[in-house]
Amino acid sequence: MSKKALFIIPPERFNEDELFKPQQALEQADVTVTLASTKTGEITGDYNGKATADLVFTDAVLADYDVVSVIGGSGTNDHLWNNADLQALLKQAHEQKTLVGGICAGSVAVAQTGLLSGRTATCYPVDVQKDQLQSHQVQYVAQHVVAHNDIITADGPDGAQEFGEALVHALR
Repeated sequence: MSKKALFIIPPERFNEDELFKPQQALEQADVTVTLASTKTGEITGDYNGKATADLVFTDAVLADYDVVSVIGGSGTNDHLWNNADLQALLKQAHEQKTLVGGICAGSVAVAQTGLLSGRTATCYPVDVQKDQLQSHQVQYVAQHVVAHNDIITADGPDGAQEFGEALVHALR
């Protein structure tokens, strides 16, 4: 397919299933996945899994990517929610017609941009995340994946495989 994806993970405590399952689905479809965070180097997940961020997301050249997605995990709430640089990047990606995605707490980071206002989305089914969606005029729906033609959200580890498949489908 020779497409490229940028996955943004927190600098600590990303969710392994939410990163590795969609990454694997994309790579099996010949999509190159680049990991970015607020720092480069090795990052430890919620369950001690390891990933390497190749670049700081603010250094990403959006024209190089077909999809930009925010990955969840307990660190996403602490490091990526209300992150002005991330919000600006996601808005710019959307303006450039790049597919935007978010899974679990990453869905909240997308909602915080205002890009989902007046639309449906999903996130991990806990009040803190659902309340964040609602405070940004997003209607929460209890399903694994909500795919609009320009933004895809997923609920968390249970929907991670389906999220990856939805990203692959949208890139075709």
